[in-house]
Amino acid sequence: MALTLAALAYPGMLGLSKVSGAPDRVIASTQWGPLTEQDRDFVVKVRAAGLWEYPVGQLGLRKGGSPAVITASRHLVDGHAALDTTCRKIAPMLDITLPDEASPQQRGFVRQLDGESGRQFDTDFANILRMTHGSIFNTVAKIRSTTKNSLVRALADQANDTVLDHISVMERTGLVDFDRTLFQQTTPPKLPDSDLTPPPPAAGRPQVVLTPPPSATSTPVDIDGIAGGTTTGAGPGPAPPAG
Repeated sequence: MALTLAALAYPGMLGLSKVSGAPDRVIASTQWGPLTEQDRDFVVKVRAAGLWEYPVGQLGLRKGGSPAVITASRHLVDGHAALDTTCRKIAPMLDITLPDEASPQQRGFVRQLDGESGRQFDTDFANILRMTHGSIFNTVAKIRSTTKNSLVRALADQANDTVLDHISVMERTGLVDFDRTLFQQTTPPKLPDSDLTPPPPAAGRPQVVLTPPPSATSTPVDIDGIAGGTTTGAGPGPAPPAG
C-alpha cells in the first residue's frame, strides 16, 4: 500500500462537526482508491458515534421502560459493535487514527440519559437518538455517492443499513416528537469545535473495543474479501467497552 504523505494525523474537526479545509482534497493514495478528508473524517465519525451510542444502548437495556425501547437498545449495541469492528479493521489499512472517546457533546448525551429514569429516560432516549441518526444519515449518503475508496464505500454501505435501522426502531417506540426532533436535526446549536471533536487516543492504552452481544445479528463488512486477503487485522484485543 502506497500512502502519499503523513497527512492522516489526527484531524482537528471530527465528531459531528464539518470537515476542515477542502473536504474532497485527496490526502492519500491507497491501493483501494484515493482517500479524501471527508473519507477519513467519516471513518472517525462512525467510530465516535459507536463510542457513545453503544453505552447508551447498554443504559437502555437496564433502564428502558417499554419493550420498544429495550428493542431499540439491543439494535444500538448490536449495530455499533459490528460497525466498530469494520472501523478498526480498515483504519490501520488507511493509516487513520481512531478515537477511544466520543466528543464532549456526545459524552454529554450519555451523562444526560444516565441521570434520567422512567418516562423521561424513554422519551429523551428516543428523541436524542432519532435526531443524531437523522443528522448523520445524509452524510452517509453523500460519502457513499462520492467516495472513490472501496474500503470507505463498504463502511458507508454498512453504516447506511445500520443508521436506517436505528432511525426505524426509534420511531417505533412511539415517543419521537417529529417537530422538535427535525428542528434540532436541521438547526443544530453552534458549539465550539472543542465540543464536537473526540480527543486523540492516549498513548500506550489498549484500544477500546465495542464487544458484540452474545445474540449479535449484525455482521461487519467482509474486508478480507474486498481487499483480497491483505488486511492487517482489527487492532489490539478487547478492552472494556466505552461507557
